[in-house]
Amino acid sequence: MAPRPQEPEPQEPELLAPLDLAFWHLESPTHPLHLGALAHFGPLPAPPPGHEPPDVLELLARRAAAVPRLRMRVRDVLFPVGGAAWSADPDFDVRHHVREITLPGADFPAETARLAAELMERPVERGLPPWEMYLLTGAPDGSFAVLVKLHHALADGMRAVAIGAGIFDEIAAGRRPARRPRPVPPRSWLPGPGRLLDLARDRLGDLGRAVEVGASVVGASVVRAGRLDGSPAAALAAESSGTRRIATATLPLDRVHRIRRTTGGTANDVLLAVAAGALRRWFDGRGLPLPGADPRALVPVSRRRPGAAPGPGNSLSGYLLDLPVTEPDPAARLAAVREAMDRNKAAGPFRGAGAVALLADQLPPLAHRFGAPFAAGAARLLFDLLVTQVPLPRSALSLGGAPLQALFPMAPLARGQSLAVAMSPYGGRVHIGLVADGEAVPDLDALAAAFTAELDLLDPPETTDAPATPDS
Repeated sequence: MAPRPQEPEPQEPELLAPLDLAFWHLESPTHPLHLGALAHFGPLPAPPPGHEPPDVLELLARRAAAVPRLRMRVRDVLFPVGGAAWSADPDFDVRHHVREITLPGADFPAETARLAAELMERPVERGLPPWEMYLLTGAPDGSFAVLVKLHHALADGMRAVAIGAGIFDEIAAGRRPARRPRPVPPRSWLPGPGRLLDLARDRLGDLGRAVEVGASVVGASVVRAGRLDGSPAAALAAESSGTRRIATATLPLDRVHRIRRTTGGTANDVLLAVAAGALRRWFDGRGLPLPGADPRALVPVSRRRPGAAPGPGNSLSGYLLDLPVTEPDPAARLAAVREAMDRNKAAGPFRGAGAVALLADQLPPLAHRFGAPFAAGAARLLFDLLVTQVPLPRSALSLGGAPLQALFPMAPLARGQSLAVAMSPYGGRVHIGLVADGEAVPDLDALAAAFTAELDLLDPPETTDAPATPDS
């Protein structure tokens, strides 16, 4: 499979899309809204005789600086009122964004997870292009890791892949040299009378969609509110401590596909069922009673066309799924997930509270600017946790010749929630990144271990040596 399309070169400043603007204003010091990825690389190959090994920090900095989107910052604009725009930073200095940290090498994977959690607690600096990248070194065998943070206003999951792919050898080799940014004066955002008329007409045209989506969101939220007294608040909902904990897990992708071929549905259905079983096992390990109602997951859905260029702005909707943690039988859990996801897909991404991202698209900029404090606390009325899958290129990737061995995606936490789950298939394995509030979920490693145990229930280990047939 060919690498995904690269991020296009911005020709001039562009307004933040409504959903990007919502993410920008929803952030607070204790609820940073950045995506993350922790990538582990093997040791650098031995250089040819007479050559020095590549300087990975310099390589990261040079390649990141060549990604057009990473040179853009957010600034306010005169019109639309309350809006903001991406604008090239005339003082861009990649050294403000790319840093190296050397860790104790005794248990390098554990140290990288600990430090990644600490770094993910901190919001990115808003006066600069909103991203950071850390080279983590110190492993005895010469392997290393890279932590990437991208503000959610800058990218959704698929676009983050397109942006981050620029650091890899295979994609960077074909990238054009960066062009010097040319600032555009603020007056370029003042619309003429014709444009004002078009904007007014667009607003009226959007009103019907806003009412339709809004009614669906409110209706689903009312149903949800009636269940909150039985929701798993003690484990999955918490006042934020401002701290983060990160844990990771890996699952063999061939086993996931073998289950899919046997039971039907999709690989994502299997992973969602494994997540439900892992939560059930985690509740039991904590000595907690099962919740009175199954926890509801928001499953983001990209509205981008497969194979298309990333394009500007976030393009997301979402499905809502009651994770069947109260169901004791693993096969029945998978069947319940498959049936619920089939219903979601049949209804489409414009129905239910998962469509709240579409509602954000219909609101004017001032609504996002002044409504953010109210909207930020509303996530718990809609869902208990986020479970997302971030696709990666299937081709082998490397940095400076060092092979990418694993990439663990990390999703932001909504206010009042304590857990987010992100999954990425790569290199024959599913890499799972768990992000939790550090005080609410001190035993996150136990939940990570439960993913493997739950996969074993659906695909017992003694059958894993059977030959796998090609996927359909």
